[in-house]
Amino acid sequence: MAGFENYTRDTAEIEAAIVRKGIALGIDWSDPVEVQALAHEALNHLADDIRIAASSPVNYEMLTKVELFGLAGVMLKTMAESAGEGLESHGGPVWKAFARALWAESRARQGDEDGQPG
Repeated sequence: MAGFENYTRDTAEIEAAIVRKGIALGIDWSDPVEVQALAHEALNHLADDIRIAASSPVNYEMLTKVELFGLAGVMLKTMAESAGEGLESHGGPVWKAFARALWAESRARQGDEDGQPG
């Protein structure tokens, strides 16, 4: 219900979970190439990763990636919802690095669909 969300708290909780998953995966959030590759995988291979994770539940790295990609979706949805209410929602450096890479990847995909560069 609009008006009752605590975007500041939600943002902090989402970012903390993303940081934990990043630690488990050994992600260097200050490396833009690595973060962009992760964003590419999140948007282009999520369905395959979910299938692999479901068929190999002992693959903890893949399960952690799928959870991270789910958090990316929640992060983007939180940003969109808060923007719809006229609020800017963003977290700290990890949130910003991942969001920037996800938006860039999304724009690149849209360019591919249009036949135009992103």
